[in-house]
Amino acid sequence: MIQCVQGMFYLSVLVAFAACNAPPVPLDDIFIEKTFVPEQCVRAVKVGDYVRYHYNGMFPDGKKFDSSYDRGSTYNVFVGKKQLIAGMDKALVGMCVNERSLVKIPPHLAYGKKGYGDIIPPDSILHFDVLLLDVWNPEDGVRVDTYHTPSTCSRKVEVSDYVRYHYNGTLLDGTLFDSSHTRMRTYDTYVGIGWLIAGMDQGLLGMCVGERRIITMPPALGYGENGDGSDIPGQASLVFDVVLLDLHNPRDGVTVTHQNVPNSCTRKSIAGDFVRYHYNGSLLDGTFFDSSYSRNRTYDTYVGRGYVIAGMDEGLIGVCVGERRTITIPPHLGYGEEGTGTKIPGSAVLVFDVHIIDFHNPSDSTVVTVTYKPEECDKQTKKGDFVKYHYNASLMDSTSIDSTYNYGKTYNIVLGANQVVPGMEDGLMEMCVGEKRHLVIPPHLGYGERGVTDEVPGSAVLVFDIELVEMEEGLPEGYMFIWNDDVSPDLFAEMDVDKNEQVEPSEFTDYIMRQVNEGKGRLAPGFDPYRIIDNMFSNQDRNGDGKITEAEFKLKADEAAAHDEL
Repeated sequence: MIQCVQGMFYLSVLVAFAACNAPPVPLDDIFIEKTFVPEQCVRAVKVGDYVRYHYNGMFPDGKKFDSSYDRGSTYNVFVGKKQLIAGMDKALVGMCVNERSLVKIPPHLAYGKKGYGDIIPPDSILHFDVLLLDVWNPEDGVRVDTYHTPSTCSRKVEVSDYVRYHYNGTLLDGTLFDSSHTRMRTYDTYVGIGWLIAGMDQGLLGMCVGERRIITMPPALGYGENGDGSDIPGQASLVFDVVLLDLHNPRDGVTVTHQNVPNSCTRKSIAGDFVRYHYNGSLLDGTFFDSSYSRNRTYDTYVGRGYVIAGMDEGLIGVCVGERRTITIPPHLGYGEEGTGTKIPGSAVLVFDVHIIDFHNPSDSTVVTVTYKPEECDKQTKKGDFVKYHYNASLMDSTSIDSTYNYGKTYNIVLGANQVVPGMEDGLMEMCVGEKRHLVIPPHLGYGERGVTDEVPGSAVLVFDIELVEMEEGLPEGYMFIWNDDVSPDLFAEMDVDKNEQVEPSEFTDYIMRQVNEGKGRLAPGFDPYRIIDNMFSNQDRNGDGKITEAEFKLKADEAAAHDEL
């Protein structure tokens, strides 16, 4: 019999220890010494199971007669069906995956008195160092163990859905054979139509986005008897640790979920409208990819005209100003199979949380709503009138822009003189002193695409609440000065104070101002009177020599063309 030291050369310390201390009497039954027991027993062998295991076969003296390791492949066999020697059939029952045992088998439960050719002599006691790697049963189906369920699950995977998921694929003993994580790319596929191995096709059904589950499948539902030819051996059980990131169906359309709809919604967007909105964009698993808030600027676009992805074009129809909604867009209405190459992966469902700031149509005009009108309204504003008014200005989302009340004084303009935006001109027409109005001004009648830096965003709809405080009637169109009385027939002589037969600028200015102060004449209100008079003088000074002669002097009524002269 071989020395114990020699036995240690062939076996581990534990095995050698057992060999040295084994009873000298013949074995009546198998003797099992467990040399490694896993903390968790994934599955224990039962009669009728199919197992995959590695072994070293030795005689009691430590001499090896066979080894699966030397052949580079596991030993695969049914247990309890007399496909093994009786002792091994018995020893494997109850073993757990990843368990390692030293099994001693007496001759009558091994090859008995006949032995096995030249390899195993008659009446040999056999020692097997066994490591169990896999176990399954022909009756097995797919087993699903969910270990994380999201708090909300609005939809579950069904047959013909398209999914995006990450996975780690291992054998039953924990050996990793593949992982989408290492490729940093999800696995994207249809479910239930044969694009996957049968076990995965079944195991993904019923999953929620964000769910994590372990999918265990027997080889018949995996890669079968032959494996995959590289990392997955034949007859191997497969274990997939899966997290579902995305889910849609080719028949899906845009889904709109209303988060907040204002109580007052006088108008809803239609195709052709120009919309300003904020958004947060994320994938279906919550992964953030973009936000207008981070840029501190709304996204501004026409809707229903192909300026944005088809799903957003559709999802922005029918919105109210101030509304908040979630727009879920399948990939065929988003960025398709290719994605954007960086932030948005291919075949990704997109989720946009949208807040509508304002919208308008290029055909819009100023909307005027009278909120108060005095009982007496004899005079109404018209082009050329000088008006004084108060206003509160805001955007459609109620963001304050400006207010005359903050300055304690009115805003004063001449109507029709392009001193305010066109929409305000429209809103101030035909108004009575004391009247109040609510104006909604589209950007093409306001501050346009550029807006006003740090005050009014580009393409913003403006809202004004105005009150007309005072008005002064303007002059007839084309006039900057008119006579209230009959014109003196000696007008030139009256101006020519120094009687040198020419009127100097100072003489002209003094004369006109005297007529205005005495109520005999009137200058257009709202303008600098001296600039008007300078302009009148220039028009009379035909040759531009800085003085007016009687030959140059003409009244307005005598002119063929309109001028600002007398």
